[in-house]
Amino acid sequence: MSAPHALLVLAHPRSDSLTTQIAARARRRLECEGHTVDVLDLYAEGFDPRLTPDDEPDWDNPDKEYSAEVQAHMRRIDAADTIIVVFPVWWFAPPAILKGWIDRVWNHGFAYGRATARLSGKRMLWIGAAGGSRRHFARDGMDDVLDRQLRIGVSAFCGIEDASVRLVHDTLDEQTTATAADAALGEFLPTCAEQLAGT
Repeated sequence: MSAPHALLVLAHPRSDSLTTQIAARARRRLECEGHTVDVLDLYAEGFDPRLTPDDEPDWDNPDKEYSAEVQAHMRRIDAADTIIVVFPVWWFAPPAILKGWIDRVWNHGFAYGRATARLSGKRMLWIGAAGGSRRHFARDGMDDVLDRQLRIGVSAFCGIEDASVRLVHDTLDEQTTATAADAALGEFLPTCAEQLAGT
């Protein structure tokens, strides 16, 4: 039996960001849990988030052949048993490059639009790094907005029922961020919690 395979998506322009550090922690935990890991760094790979006519959905043709770039990303999603997306929360939303990745790659005929959901059976975790406090997000309902948008509006809509959204708050404090990130990852990938404590 082959090892489980994960797609780890990173959406931050700086390699020294706390978001990138959270992604590194996610990779270590995935590997500790026995996964092979495909790291998709959207900025480093130069992903173009703009939707062009080549990748615009054709509602009458679920078999439309999308651009070569998009097909390559679809294959990476197809290959994964687990998908973890790590991103900064900017203006109470994912960054534009991540939204563009969803627009272009999670497309009609691939992620949705067929009688049988092609992506069902996968697990998915969205981890958002938010500068604001948990109380601030909850007061205005923005934590619920992100949960509904990503867990329901993307994952569940595309047949991924085992999905969750975790926000890591107060990211101006590095230690608080690390602790919160480990807690979020530990809920999703619990096996190696003790082994990776403090790393």
